[in-house]
Amino acid sequence: MTDKTAAAAPDDDTPILETTGLVKEFRGFVAVDGVNLKIRRGHIHALIGPNGAGKTTCFNLLTKFLQPTRGTIRFNGRDITRESPQRIARLGLVRSFQISAVFPHLTVLENVRIALQRGLGTTFHFWKSERSLDCLNERAMALLAEVGLEDHARMVAVEMPYGRKRALEVATTLALDPQLMLLDEPTQGMGHEDVDRVMQLIKKVSANRTILMVEHNMKVVSGICDAITVLARGAVLAEGDYATVSANPVVVEAYMGSEAAACAEGAVQ
Repeated sequence: MTDKTAAAAPDDDTPILETTGLVKEFRGFVAVDGVNLKIRRGHIHALIGPNGAGKTTCFNLLTKFLQPTRGTIRFNGRDITRESPQRIARLGLVRSFQISAVFPHLTVLENVRIALQRGLGTTFHFWKSERSLDCLNERAMALLAEVGLEDHARMVAVEMPYGRKRALEVATTLALDPQLMLLDEPTQGMGHEDVDRVMQLIKKVSANRTILMVEHNMKVVSGICDAITVLARGAVLAEGDYATVSANPVVVEAYMGSEAAACAEGAVQ
């Protein structure tokens, strides 16, 4: 059975990603504490919470950069709890990182071609001519068009502003043909103009895909997310759409303290 066959979506009503009792302990410290997640197919789902809530640790568990102490992770109905990061990427679960991870001294086009090269089976054929990758140019340009970078294909990545580097990272992620994209703080460190651009980009590339993202910017979360899971001290505090979680006094308290929570509770009564 091939990876593609094994990863085929069983049912549109089945969560694309589901965790049950997910726990991660570090020498007695519980960083993730019994987290149950259900990520619906086709949704943009945000994982939010105050600093130290366990968001990044949870992301690392989902993408197998960490192994859970207890619990299970299922992707398309398949148990991937003990799979490797490379294996789950081949199954269609692909992650980006907080820090922009592009090859700075290659062109925009070359960055995307490298991501596409896996499909040729020549990733480690270092002696092959660069011209052997020219067959990838059409697909690479299509991906750059999808993220609005087609006019920057020949630009060296290091010369691009930060927001466009993040768009390039999205293009390289799309080159791996993900069913589920995990984006780790995609708008971190951006000005307002770049935040708006990346918001629209995420919305655009979410067509026919599922996105799970860690994000601190509430403008982004409220503007594009279908569902939100709030973490605090490693556990799920609340879930729902933005209107539901933003009106929850327990969520407000976790972010702003008990006095603010009391004000929020009074406002909705």
